[in-house]
Amino acid sequence: MELRGKPTAAGRAQAARTTPSDPALERPGPPQPSEPSGPAPLAHSAPSAQPGEPLPPTLRVRFLRRLSRTLLAALVTAAVVVPVSAAARPRIPAPAPAALAPPTTATLDKAYTANRANAAEASRMAAAHGDRTRAVADHVMATPSRHFLTFDGRGQGLAVEVLGDLAHADRVAVLVPGSDTTLETYGRFRAGAAALQARLNSLDHGHGTHGTHGTHGSTSRPHTAVIAWLGYETPGTVSTTVLTTGRAEDAAPPLTRFIRELRGVVGEKAHVSLLCHSYGTVVCGRAARGLDVDDIALIGSPGTGADSVSALRTSARIWAARGADDWIVNVPHVHADLFGTTVGFGADPVSPAFGAHVFAAGAGGHSDYFKPGSVSLDNLARIVLGDASEVSRA
Repeated sequence: MELRGKPTAAGRAQAARTTPSDPALERPGPPQPSEPSGPAPLAHSAPSAQPGEPLPPTLRVRFLRRLSRTLLAALVTAAVVVPVSAAARPRIPAPAPAALAPPTTATLDKAYTANRANAAEASRMAAAHGDRTRAVADHVMATPSRHFLTFDGRGQGLAVEVLGDLAHADRVAVLVPGSDTTLETYGRFRAGAAALQARLNSLDHGHGTHGTHGTHGSTSRPHTAVIAWLGYETPGTVSTTVLTTGRAEDAAPPLTRFIRELRGVVGEKAHVSLLCHSYGTVVCGRAARGLDVDDIALIGSPGTGADSVSALRTSARIWAARGADDWIVNVPHVHADLFGTTVGFGADPVSPAFGAHVFAAGAGGHSDYFKPGSVSLDNLARIVLGDASEVSRA
């Protein structure tokens, strides 16, 4: 019987003397790098290639996709860990919105009066609460020159304001804002709407060559109105919500409902354009299928959630533009599943593959599309007027 067990020290020494040596094993090798102390890198974390040699197309696409997902993950992480002061802010007391029926040309003034009164009461309540910033913002909205179809001073606040004569308008622009638009920051959003209305008025004087008659008027010169639609709770720029379609999905039904009510005021023959900025383009992308509008302009867009114009499933003409200095160009146009949710908005609307009519936006940045005197403002005004042939292309 053969007994098996641990070799003795003498046996190990004997085995070492009798085992033939391997010269290759005896040669000293290059020093080995020490093990990293952190977690091991992911397998195939980057495609391999010889120095100076371009990556094969398949590997390059794979690498860019991984890089995009990494960037999105970093954005989500930053949004989670960076504190947002508004999150800790106590809710500001405000009255419930005025109970109003859908507007008609005959009831517009009644709606304007009721909403101004509501804004005035909201201002008083905010002041009593000690929030001077909101009190001032509400007070400004209560001035007699302001025309609101909707006002809600609760929470971040909602406001839908008319600039121009909506009762007689046959060219209407509806502006949909992006992130960080609240009652406190509403002034800058309204400034863009006012700049557009001023440009429309200046272009109107030379617009009679089309020979078209307004829906409500008797002159060939069109009547215009601009609507600043803060009809949804916008996400914060530094937040997880700004990276997903959640707020846009919530906003799509109210936007669809508003356009339907707007048609009840201006009629089916009026030319209605939807001008969507930044995260507002995600809202418009989600609502596009059910919107009775003639044009949808996507400006400074991170993507719409759709891969192409046809995927929006709308009969509206789709426009897109991006300023040369707009930081949104650095946002990865991908979808990625991160932390149990889908992050990112897909295809770039100004890319040829998306299929939009891409127009010039000049050298402006992300907040410059409605800047007076800009190329983008001029083109947006021509889109609203229906002058497609006069829009300068990128």
